[in-house]
Amino acid sequence: MSTPESASQIDKTPIEKTDEEWRRELTPEEYYVLRQSGTERPFTGEYHDTHAKGMYQCRACGHELFTSNEKFDSHCGWPSFWAPLAEDRVRYIKDRTLGMERVEVRCARCDSHLGHVFEGEGYGTPTDQRYCINSVSMRLVPKD
Repeated sequence: MSTPESASQIDKTPIEKTDEEWRRELTPEEYYVLRQSGTERPFTGEYHDTHAKGMYQCRACGHELFTSNEKFDSHCGWPSFWAPLAEDRVRYIKDRTLGMERVEVRCARCDSHLGHVFEGEGYGTPTDQRYCINSVSMRLVPKD
């Protein structure tokens, strides 16, 4: 007798779509941030000051990325987390745009741009990291 696949096994299946498919499925702002590595303006995203409990998923593919347990107030204008749900949920790319070196954070499942991670800023979090993530890159699923 076979058993159904667990949600985590299904969730890790890579998603590949054409640029045209992404443009049809995402709003212009979502497309700009998720597929073109854009950034929403600070203090304008729906989650920058949210304290609701729940799971943050990739807005493009539904991959679970962060929980509200790791969210903290950094007052930077974007939602901040001190760690992802698990390291295999995101991938990292060196970003040398804007004349500086940063570490870009992408969804490991669909390769959508989420934001950047910074280290050593002195926030006093368990990891001393700040995952600075665009609200438009995520969807909060409230905890029941």
